[in-house]
Amino acid sequence: GRTADQRAVLIAALSDLAAAVLDAAVRLAGVDGMAVVGMGKLGGHELNYASDVDLLFVDGDARGARAVMDIARRCFRVDANLRPEGRDGALTRSVDSYLTYWNRWAQPWEFQALLKAVPVAGDPEVGREWASAASFALWGRRLSADDLRSLRSLKARAEAEVERKGVADREVKRSPGGIRDIEFAVQTLQLVHGRSDPELRSPNTLVALGEMAAGGYVAGDDA
Repeated sequence: GRTADQRAVLIAALSDLAAAVLDAAVRLAGVDGMAVVGMGKLGGHELNYASDVDLLFVDGDARGARAVMDIARRCFRVDANLRPEGRDGALTRSVDSYLTYWNRWAQPWEFQALLKAVPVAGDPEVGREWASAASFALWGRRLSADDLRSLRSLKARAEAEVERKGVADREVKRSPGGIRDIEFAVQTLQLVHGRSDPELRSPNTLVALGEMAAGGYVAGDDA
């Protein structure tokens, strides 16, 4: 029975708590020179009780990154599988290594994921350097028709999997009309228009919707 304002405060508090846990985990693990990047709900400052804490690591080494995750897992479900090459990829990379990957091999969905990627803990200078490189990689390229088809195909496959499992009538996240539908619409508009309009680049879905309504990209009622 919480109001929308109460839910917003709760979600922000959970996001801040996760960032504080990660910052403490970095210190307890004795890790120096490493930045921790929040992805997804954490990066968007919209973490909820059911959310995983999705992470990327910049600089440092894999041993330190694993130590940070082990400590943080005492409080949250932690996942680093959104990193380049997924589970087969290096657990942490340098900024230059990320740039090389984005320029040569990254898939459209990985640029979509960068919309909600924000340094949240660890070395602030490394985090700022990574954020600058990620912004250049994301907004320095156009969303092509092939990119859009690829994103739509991935979304369709996810919806088909929900349908196959027979839970489309109660899956609030991935079914048609669910949370992913809203996020996909917002993120697609960001990818199309955010390159020329920096006001549309917020990692937070509700903030981005407000910006799109204010800019005339979507009708107020739709927003």
